[in-house]
Amino acid sequence: MCRHLAYLGPSAPLREIIGGQPHSLYRQSWAPRRQRHGTVNADGFGVGWYADGDPVPARYRRAGPIWADPSLADVSRVVRSSAVLASVRDATEGTAPDESAAAPYTSGPWLFSHNGAIRGWPESVAKIAEELPAEALLNLEARCDSALAWALALHRLRGGAEPGEALADTTGRLASGAPGSRLNFLLTDGRTIAATAWGDTLWYLADPGRSLVVASEPYDDDPRWTEVPDRYLLTGDTGPDGVLLIPLKEPRL
Repeated sequence: MCRHLAYLGPSAPLREIIGGQPHSLYRQSWAPRRQRHGTVNADGFGVGWYADGDPVPARYRRAGPIWADPSLADVSRVVRSSAVLASVRDATEGTAPDESAAAPYTSGPWLFSHNGAIRGWPESVAKIAEELPAEALLNLEARCDSALAWALALHRLRGGAEPGEALADTTGRLASGAPGSRLNFLLTDGRTIAATAWGDTLWYLADPGRSLVVASEPYDDDPRWTEVPDRYLLTGDTGPDGVLLIPLKEPRL
């Protein structure tokens, strides 16, 4: 439920990053090739990007389908960035319908997205939510499962956790409290990317020293695309060391 993408690389127009390929994120809003749950991602979209010299990202989000927004064409044509996180949404039943629930979510230098659904939300994770500080709950951006997942990850980040550690911990907590959930998370600070594959597809395209793309599915047929195994954490950047894949621990139920 949803498709998302994170990009690090040479500065390019947003239009090229989210819509310049044969099977781009833009096209995946109505014709995904590998989506396992749902068929159309028309319940909102969002694009977050970083400007040179500014560590705090900007966002453009709407509640409707990405193809129905006439302003996006102009925005994405003239805005350029070397770091982007974007998402098209297929909403979980019972969650907020407005643009507040459209990823990416943000705080400080971070952009975050969730592809999936927390099974039994909100009852299944009520006890987990109680572990958060009251301020975190009061500041939830939307009434939806993804916003709660972001609050949990952000709490770990603010506590000093590394991005991969924060996502792995959040995945484990939610998988334990709500078995059967799909928890594909995507997180960036404009310099690094962390992501989880838990219940849905995740792929990456790395050109070490130049670019890294992590996405729900390949946006073209480049043979260098590599699938991330289910129950794995990905961390990476554009440096020569590329991508690191780490197995995620199965929760104790």
